[in-house]
Amino acid sequence: MLLELLICLIIGSTLIGIGVHFIPVGGAPAALSTSAGIPTGAPMITIGMGITGILTAITFVNQPNYLIIIAGAIGSMMMISITMFFSNIMHVYGVGVPIASSTFEKDPITGFNQTEYVSQGTKGHGIPTVSFLSGVLGAGLGGIGGSLAFTSIYSELSASLLDINLVITITTIMSLMLFFVIAVVASYNIGGTIQGFYDKKFKQKILPGALSCFIVSVVLSLIYALIVWGLINV
Repeated sequence: MLLELLICLIIGSTLIGIGVHFIPVGGAPAALSTSAGIPTGAPMITIGMGITGILTAITFVNQPNYLIIIAGAIGSMMMISITMFFSNIMHVYGVGVPIASSTFEKDPITGFNQTEYVSQGTKGHGIPTVSFLSGVLGAGLGGIGGSLAFTSIYSELSASLLDINLVITITTIMSLMLFFVIAVVASYNIGGTIQGFYDKKFKQKILPGALSCFIVSVVLSLIYALIVWGLINV
């Protein structure tokens, strides 16, 4: 059973790391409307995504595992979608700038020609359609990964520990810690801003990022397996 836990944790953690690379993050430049993307850092938005996904997954405890995983994915996707939507609302109606990016001449989803709408000296503003869809996809991958980790840990602990509230609490904390660690690893690999899977930077960063997150996931999963084994055999 611990081998199954180990495999699920590795897969789940790696999916979280890959998902982070899909999320359009603009950081401080986006907050100043000089770059497209969500105006925050990758670790912050990933942790928020993780908390929302895990809390949604908790509401489906004792349901089939696939429902827990789907619920976690939907929770994370909704959180990112709402965040990006209101980010665009603030940029358009608060700052007064159009949604556009200098990274690609035309939005590949809508065909909208963005070049003439990008302010001089900036890389864009807001979150274009293709970046929005990329963020939703990334949140889905992260939500699946986090929920998979949650269900695997919960299944192991619930079979041995009697107090269900204690099991849920421990499982939630351990699952969220994966988001904290993997988010930082992915963020270092991204190295600043990224505008989703259509960004040239994505193509350069995704393979080394996935490999880095996989290696870290193996180490974390071994530690987690030992912790769970210890809790079961206390």
